[in-house]
Amino acid sequence: MERSLLHLQTELTEAGIDVLRVIYADILGTTRAKDMLVSELGRVSHGGPAFCQGVWVTTTHGDVLDGGSVLTDGLEDFISQIVPGSWRPMPWEPGVAYAVAGAANPDMTPNAFAPRTLLERIVGEYDALGLTPIVGPELEFFIAEAREGSAPGYQQAIQQPGRVYTSGATVDPHGTFLHLLRMLDRMRIGVFAGNHEFSASQYEINFWHGEALDAADRTLLLKTAVKDVVARTGRHATFLGKPWTEEGGSGFHLHFSVVDAEGRTLMHEGDGSLTELARHMIGGIVHHAAALTALCNPTINAFKRLGPDTLAPYRANWGFDNRSALVRIPPERGEGTRLEIRLGDGSANPYLLTAAVLAAGLDGIRTKREPAEPVQGLAYGDEGGAVLPMTLGAALDALHDDAVLCEMLGGPLVEVFEVLKRDEVARYTESVADPETREVTSWEVEEYFLDL
Repeated sequence: MERSLLHLQTELTEAGIDVLRVIYADILGTTRAKDMLVSELGRVSHGGPAFCQGVWVTTTHGDVLDGGSVLTDGLEDFISQIVPGSWRPMPWEPGVAYAVAGAANPDMTPNAFAPRTLLERIVGEYDALGLTPIVGPELEFFIAEAREGSAPGYQQAIQQPGRVYTSGATVDPHGTFLHLLRMLDRMRIGVFAGNHEFSASQYEINFWHGEALDAADRTLLLKTAVKDVVARTGRHATFLGKPWTEEGGSGFHLHFSVVDAEGRTLMHEGDGSLTELARHMIGGIVHHAAALTALCNPTINAFKRLGPDTLAPYRANWGFDNRSALVRIPPERGEGTRLEIRLGDGSANPYLLTAAVLAAGLDGIRTKREPAEPVQGLAYGDEGGAVLPMTLGAALDALHDDAVLCEMLGGPLVEVFEVLKRDEVARYTESVADPETREVTSWEVEEYFLDL
């Protein structure tokens, strides 16, 4: 690792970079970081700067909980592991670059609390079968402005609804999104398009698919950059699933396929039908859908995005080119054959969401699980698929009860995730007059808006 960092130091210096911002996602999905002087990078001997394990059990508002014995063990260190090839320039901050980091224990064993470690392990299990998972994240987010007056909060930067698939000054009057798109292009993370989405001041960024770990790294870079670039304009970007009651939600859709060692897709037969492998992947994802709901919708707020007639999933089902199903099979065939998992909320941790979906698909492959028949038409009333959990508490119960998926994902991380999220449920229940309300509360805005 030391030689790799020396090479990285030379590469950064030649590119005019003098500060390296080392970033990683905590369990909540918040970006944590430390700025390193490139001039001192060659003196780092263990792969990256040290952090306190307490970051894994810190809530959005700064409480430190005792999940995985992190607190009772004395808040030990972990050592970040800079991924040299992940560095990307920050064009809006000349001389500064991002680099993604993994995490190791002080003895250099993998850190079991790190979401990136989990995804790396699940990808390794596919590798052992001669399979490479390919994913294409698709994310939506809102751009907002601070709202002044007696009820502080945030409002959409524009108010006109219904301008889905539009661009230009009518949906981007300050040029914020256009500027953002240009900055992301110069970062070299694979962004290729963007547009205004259905809800007012909601946008979508499209970027190229890739091997699962690389795609998740680029998703972290994307989400981190979006928030930073927009913040410098005096506005705020949020991936929170449903910031306003009267608006639709922001999703995190994951396109998922597998290829063999030669890079050939294993998703379709020559006649265009799905392969047995693809069907088993669908079977595994639908079978574990209730437990997946917690990791793909990890906030109180996310469940106000889900439900019937929302274009977000409501039941554990699948269908061909059907946006009301949990798993959609887009119409492209050949090398473009893939699954689109529509369950995710914009606030989801890209490593946990990807790892959970891959694990469910892998279980389907191993058990040769056949899915039910695909749904036809709007799938919300199709009783062949079980209704998904509709609250975070119910989703956590489903995750806890899914012994197979929990074992595949590993105990310590799932334990800490549950501790953090049970704490959120308890605090929300204590603070809100009607915890069962479908209205978006000020508690949710204060808890999540700026961090997710």
